[in-house]
Amino acid sequence: MTVPKTSVLVLDCAEPEPLARFYASLLDARVGPAEGDPDLLLVTGPPGTVLGIRRDPDRVPPGWPVPEGPEQPHLRILVTPEGLDEAEREAVALGARPVAAEGDDSDPGTRTTQRRYADPAGHAFVLAAARVPVP
Repeated sequence: MTVPKTSVLVLDCAEPEPLARFYASLLDARVGPAEGDPDLLLVTGPPGTVLGIRRDPDRVPPGWPVPEGPEQPHLRILVTPEGLDEAEREAVALGARPVAAEGDDSDPGTRTTQRRYADPAGHAFVLAAARVPVP
């Protein structure tokens, strides 16, 4: 018998409530407690969208991007190409901070397909244009 499984990306931060509200607003999702873990909130949206936000009072915000290093793990949020500008305005209004990565200026075409940000707790995420159905 196969054991049912799923996975959840969990972001650690000192104050999970504001960060969970940020992602819930950005992803048109809801926030609720995780069963059995008082330090974990789950942001649940359209089918397949679950993100965990966990309290870690000692968490230091990550630095991203690092020009001399490889790209860090990050959340990639897919949006329709025609919705990219609107999604960017929404993310910034909610508290996201645009960041530049090495090569952004040398490849202006990249800006039309993906945009890099740090969330209010400093975690990396990208808004990326996708030609796939987005709920």
